[in-house]
Amino acid sequence: MKRYCLALDLQDDPEIIDRYKSRHQQVPPVIEESIRKAGIQVMDIYLTGNRLFMIIEVDEDFSFERKARMDANNIHVQEWEEQMGSLQRSLPWAAPGEKWVLMERIFSLGD
Repeated sequence: MKRYCLALDLQDDPEIIDRYKSRHQQVPPVIEESIRKAGIQVMDIYLTGNRLFMIIEVDEDFSFERKARMDANNIHVQEWEEQMGSLQRSLPWAAPGEKWVLMERIFSLGD
């Protein structure tokens, strides 16, 4: 299983951060199903300040491109992304239109 780590910021507003946290305590089943169908087996999101850190573990068939195509064709995912996107802020070094930025692993005690 392969692991990816990604980062994203929320708007720096305590009410928005609380709203984002609250929404992630009640993720709709249709959204969870779309994540699993894309080949993501584990997804954890951590928060410090307004910075989000996501760890995903994926099966051998997973690709970010395939997930993007699946998401583009799922109205429920599009609605969820629109709602969450209104609370998020791209990292300063993100490419135009990029939300979650893939992180580079620079150390692993397991290696």
